[in-house]
Amino acid sequence: MLWSFWEFVCVFAGFGCLAEGVRGGYGMSMFAAQQTPPDPCYDENSSPRRCIPDFVNSAFGKEVKVSSSCGNPPSRYCVVTEKGDERFRSCHICDAMDPKKAHPPAYLTDLNNPHNLTCWQSENYIQYPQNVTLTLSLGKKFEVTYVSLQFCSPRPESMVIYKSMDYGKSWVPFQFYSTQCRKMYNKPNKAVITKQNEQEAICTDSHTDMHPFTGGLIAFSTLDGRPSAHDFDNSPVLQDWVTATDIKVAFSRLHTLGDENEDDSELARESYYYAVSDLQVGGRCKCNGHASRCIKDRDGNLVCDCKHNTAGPECDRCKPFHYDRPWQRATARESNECVACNCNLHARRCRFNMELFKLSGRKSGGVCLNCRHNTAGRHCHYCKEGYYRDMTKPITHRKACKEIPVVPPTTAASSTEESADCDSYCKASKGKLKINMKKYCKKDYAVQAHILKAEKAGEWWKFTVNIISVYKQGVKRIRRGDQFLWVRSKDVACKCPKIKTGKKYLLLGNDEDSPDQNGVVANKTSLVIQWRDTWARRLRKFQQREKKGKCKKA
Repeated sequence: MLWSFWEFVCVFAGFGCLAEGVRGGYGMSMFAAQQTPPDPCYDENSSPRRCIPDFVNSAFGKEVKVSSSCGNPPSRYCVVTEKGDERFRSCHICDAMDPKKAHPPAYLTDLNNPHNLTCWQSENYIQYPQNVTLTLSLGKKFEVTYVSLQFCSPRPESMVIYKSMDYGKSWVPFQFYSTQCRKMYNKPNKAVITKQNEQEAICTDSHTDMHPFTGGLIAFSTLDGRPSAHDFDNSPVLQDWVTATDIKVAFSRLHTLGDENEDDSELARESYYYAVSDLQVGGRCKCNGHASRCIKDRDGNLVCDCKHNTAGPECDRCKPFHYDRPWQRATARESNECVACNCNLHARRCRFNMELFKLSGRKSGGVCLNCRHNTAGRHCHYCKEGYYRDMTKPITHRKACKEIPVVPPTTAASSTEESADCDSYCKASKGKLKINMKKYCKKDYAVQAHILKAEKAGEWWKFTVNIISVYKQGVKRIRRGDQFLWVRSKDVACKCPKIKTGKKYLLLGNDEDSPDQNGVVANKTSLVIQWRDTWARRLRKFQQREKKGKCKKA
């Protein structure tokens, strides 16, 4: 809810209680004496709940920029009063250099004392088409409930209240007041507000119902008469409508009651000006239900003290790493707390993916970025290629993934392999690992392969490889992509061929039956040489020569 019960009573009673009861600052409300929980954003069970800052007069003590002030140079002004059917004038001097006779803009937002009014006052008789403006910066986004002005002078015949949502870069009207709505602002008088025009300013002459010489109050309620006000939590249109960073009041036309036609026009001109004793902007610091107060940051700017894992001046986004579901404004029913991504302690960054969020039944959409500790996957929940899961440790452990050994452990080797004379066994494959046309022609296949992982399969080692390029193939059709490379355990134990996971190799071998139809075989006679990019061009030349029948002569 934007308003409390007390705020509703005050607004619809004509703002009298607000003018007296809300002086500004934070915490000066009728409920200040009530005990509050340690953190209003969480209940007694530490569960998150919607929380909102105190309702305040956000104009209190703030600077108001005005386009006109009397007293520089000193000037005479007259106050008009009525007794019966007669009018009386008492004249005074406005002097900006004399504190007792000055009427500066600071009087608009100081502590208002109805028994000793201090009034800002404009220069005399600034009449249409000229206007006088009051501009107030709230310092951050507020959700504004009302704007009120208590007058020391007759209320204006025509005026406009504007709001800005971008710190004064652009302005939109909040409310028009005029006895001539159509003539002054091209607006109908008291237009009906519907759901279709809830975010539009209307024009009214209701401010002239009271006698103009009594001073009086003009009070604009941002939600009064708006059809969706009862369901404010679920109305983004009205949430946007009440949001403002700055307020501007433009006095367009004085209410002179025809005095300008009197014989003593100079006296009449001295009797009409704009004078306001109190400017109030009632509302709450906009925090979207995720903060119970606003505080000053290091730079002195007013910001929300965000909870529920939210961030930003208005708690309008999720804080880093809490992107498992999209940011939402808190409501009375749902706190809509931002949720951390599940990365099993292996990542510090993540992003949100709407498609995954929808596929999960709108429960989880976080995707982990730059998984560490040799993990991979959306949640860093499995080991990356070339590593295996250590089941003695939880997946959240830094060493949950271990590198696959290139050579099987001694305990895994047979007694024959342990006692094998590898030098003698591998002698046929010893020598300089060079490639030439003759070697190319003697082999059935030649491929570039990236070794991804390895596992023991009986008397064989099964390497998962990614075939990057195929330069030659025999009877077995070799395709690019992932497949298996089979090497006998004895060949691996004696390191002929010598293969390491994570490396890229040029493989030249002969067709041989493998334990699985999917794959090729390498043995001690195969050439397994760590890949060099310069070989690609040479191998393409070998391909062309083979097509021309050169291999038969080699």
